[in-house]
Amino acid sequence: MAIQVLIEKCNGCSLCVKACPFDAIRILDKKAKIDSNKCTLCGACVSVCKFKAIISERPISTCQTPNIQDYHGVWVFIEQKKGKVQPVSYELLGKARELADKLGCQVSGVLIGNELEKELNELIWRGADNIYLVEAKELAHFQDESYTKILVKLIQKYKPEILLCGATAIGRSLISRVAINIMAGLTADCTGLDIDPQKKILLQTRPAFGGNIMATIISPNYRPQMATVRHKVMQPLLRDEKRKGKIIREAFDEETYRCRTKLLDVVEEVTSLVNLAEADIIVSGGRGMGKAENFKLLEELAQVLGAAVGASRAAVDAGWMPYSHQVGQTGRTVAPKIYFACGISGQIQHLVGMSSSKIIVAINKDPEAPIFKVATYGIVGDLFQVIPVLTQRFKEVLRK
Repeated sequence: MAIQVLIEKCNGCSLCVKACPFDAIRILDKKAKIDSNKCTLCGACVSVCKFKAIISERPISTCQTPNIQDYHGVWVFIEQKKGKVQPVSYELLGKARELADKLGCQVSGVLIGNELEKELNELIWRGADNIYLVEAKELAHFQDESYTKILVKLIQKYKPEILLCGATAIGRSLISRVAINIMAGLTADCTGLDIDPQKKILLQTRPAFGGNIMATIISPNYRPQMATVRHKVMQPLLRDEKRKGKIIREAFDEETYRCRTKLLDVVEEVTSLVNLAEADIIVSGGRGMGKAENFKLLEELAQVLGAAVGASRAAVDAGWMPYSHQVGQTGRTVAPKIYFACGISGQIQHLVGMSSSKIIVAINKDPEAPIFKVATYGIVGDLFQVIPVLTQRFKEVLRK
């Protein structure tokens, strides 16, 4: 064990029991005993013991600190699906451009896939100075293993200072594997990125403790500094077709492209409604909807407005809506022009995912519901009476 109790010094005072945040210590026969299955090696018991009866023997790390001076540039992993660059990548290029200007370096995008030539100019117009392009038939669809090996090799060769990635299903699956392979830190779901003016390191801000505080995280000793950012959090740059950039083509051996798994098929979710991530208007329902069948009310309103349908975690956990429709800290972050919150109380976890909406319309029968504190417009009433009236009225107005 890395934590040991010196039996001859321990007098069973139980200070360590009270200090342990993981309930890993018991007093047996007037001596402290540590449960190795619960102990996380936090060291709280070591510092509190007045008799120096507990010692820490942490193993020496074998991770070699990189020469930070060798690392330069801000990179963005460019996510693509079926050869089409995803909007989150343009958002990250915009933020990368801002960070790079403060560091006095270039912005580079890493694009992996097949037949992607038509996407290159748009990436440069949106802020990239360089595009590292890796194309092969085997890379047409995202697969964890091959994409990870490629990105790791590119990082080891070119040594970027910062690497940004979208906090999407693909991004989260990929970038955590890359971080482990190159022994770098990773901050997930950032809502703010900046550069420390003195130390010239990346300041990575994200919600913590259920969104009750904002934590700023730094990685001063390892490179690249890595962060994921949710879709709709950052703003893309306007297209500048005068911008010029460099295309750097890379190729690797067959072993790099080989995966132990085989992709059989990609099944898209079939929906007649608007994509949640891209919607200008979202109609969301929460626990107040009562049951799955009642979401038809929201779907009817969404059809009239050309909107997407969202849901709170409570509604998703109840099985009323698929997870892909979940808005909040553990779902999607959205920033539509109008957000209807129907039967949603407004817990902080939900607010984290939709508070950037330009207009928030809350419908709830509880006048004390927290959602009304962030709402632009609030309707106190029975949503089963209010929503049909709204739907009918919008039909009449939009028909004109």
